[in-house]
Amino acid sequence: MEIVEPQDRSSLIQIDSDIKKIKADMDQLEFKSIFSGGHDRNNVILSINAGAGGTESCDWVAILTRMYSKWAQDKDFTVQQIDFLPGEEAGIKNVTLMIKGEYAYGYLKSETGVHRLVRISPFDSNKRRHTSFASVDVIPEINDEINIEISEVDIRIDTFRSGGKGGQHAQMSDTAVRITHIPTGIIAQCQNERSQFQNKTTAMKILKARLYEFELRKKEAELTRQYEAKQRIEWGSQIRSYVFQPYSMVKDHRTACETSDVSGVMNGELDRFMHAYLKWIILNKVAQTKK
Repeated sequence: MEIVEPQDRSSLIQIDSDIKKIKADMDQLEFKSIFSGGHDRNNVILSINAGAGGTESCDWVAILTRMYSKWAQDKDFTVQQIDFLPGEEAGIKNVTLMIKGEYAYGYLKSETGVHRLVRISPFDSNKRRHTSFASVDVIPEINDEINIEISEVDIRIDTFRSGGKGGQHAQMSDTAVRITHIPTGIIAQCQNERSQFQNKTTAMKILKARLYEFELRKKEAELTRQYEAKQRIEWGSQIRSYVFQPYSMVKDHRTACETSDVSGVMNGELDRFMHAYLKWIILNKVAQTKK
């Protein structure tokens, strides 16, 4: 075995670097070992919707969209924008993304819920502090082998011109597609493919995924309460808070995981929150079995 002298600074630095890398690899292995859901390896359909806060919330949706896109890109996942509705003055009113990559759903299922932003508003000439809200909904893309039957009499298909707001931007044909499942009221739409047929195919895939998730949640009492009594997108219902001013902090209210590195989080450094959430879920399940 090679002996490293205390004065051999370069070797000590290398050893310290190797230890950190081994620890990071072990943490990642532990992280993946606690993916226990049947769809954790699947791709994800992620939707972000503006809540209370008007233009502020629409801007917050745009910031969250960038955050999740950066996170996905750092993992070499692909991000495809499926649907998009701009805010009236700025930002995004709602957006749907397809994120493709191994364990995409396993990672991102921690993000479902209301996200709260506190900052000095760039839209307020008086530089007052504002609170904004946005909801994030995450469902797995359903594999072809899972058969979800949808009767034609149970759906309504509407077409409109792509470009947002039902087609105010000039396009010669109605290519965007919105499908409504009448019995449940669940809606799926797509406007970013090149043809109406492609938009309809993608919208139907999203609808099937949402219906499948809806049925799963109905079968599990805990998730049923979450689905049927969805919290309003406003104060008191948030799962995570992002404070830009007067201090810097991002805190998850379920797990108490927090960091002052707001810039890092907004640039996609979300793994600490995802890891904490998965451990929190496991601890909750263990606690429930002991009751």
